[in-house]
Amino acid sequence: MARVVIYRTVYCPYCDMAKRLFDSLGVEYEQIDVTEDPETRAELVQRTGGKRTVPQIFINDVPVGGFTDIQALQRSGELERMLADDA
Repeated sequence: MARVVIYRTVYCPYCDMAKRLFDSLGVEYEQIDVTEDPETRAELVQRTGGKRTVPQIFINDVPVGGFTDIQALQRSGELERMLADDA
């Protein structure tokens, strides 16, 4: 199974929705909380090419965007393919 990382904050409803989507698919994920961590937030901005919003989701170290992006990937069937990839 693919490695999934979610950068999140504690007060982000879209972060919670992303987690619920992965939970419903039985996908394990790592959470990185950037709520009170400016150094990790700066790392996130660098990894995403300037994006500051959360959630930011990575599948096998590839940035795939936020909740609406993974929701669209799920609807198209692409998310399951990406999650099955053991890169």
